[in-house]
Amino acid sequence: MLKSQASPDSAVTGATGPDALLFREGMSRVAEAVHVVTTDGAAGRAGFTATAVTPVTDSPASLLVCVNTASRSAQALLANRVFCVNTLSAADLALADIFSGRTGIQGQERFLAGAWETLETGSPALATSLVSFDCRISDARVVATHHVIIGEIVCIRLGEPKPALIYRGRHYQEL
Repeated sequence: MLKSQASPDSAVTGATGPDALLFREGMSRVAEAVHVVTTDGAAGRAGFTATAVTPVTDSPASLLVCVNTASRSAQALLANRVFCVNTLSAADLALADIFSGRTGIQGQERFLAGAWETLETGSPALATSLVSFDCRISDARVVATHHVIIGEIVCIRLGEPKPALIYRGRHYQEL
């Protein structure tokens, strides 16, 4: 039986599943690549920092991205129906903070940092990213507090191989 670190004698499993705090603590111990997910189109340009990105299948090539339903960027991404997943290098740590909202910079101002180009969908692709996956939404649904979005990849731009930015233990690290 799983026990909560904060309360070692209390059970955290049961009919409702594990305790949310314990789940977040457990996930903080998993190293994840850091991405900036961007979109552009009729609903405007937007972007956010994400670690909840994973491949779905290689034929057709697709990615799954999760974004909080309360996010301002989520609405633009869903309306534009396109997005680009930009995997960050360790040198792009400042961009991770900017697009996560930690710096207070909002909206279009976020794109003043970094060098941006476009690929097939018109979504911003970070010139310094390790890789950029340009996608069209093939499926989207709400699961609890998040939009779960699957994008079919229409273009991939490989960047220079260099140290990656990861998130683990609630802070960024170089790998």
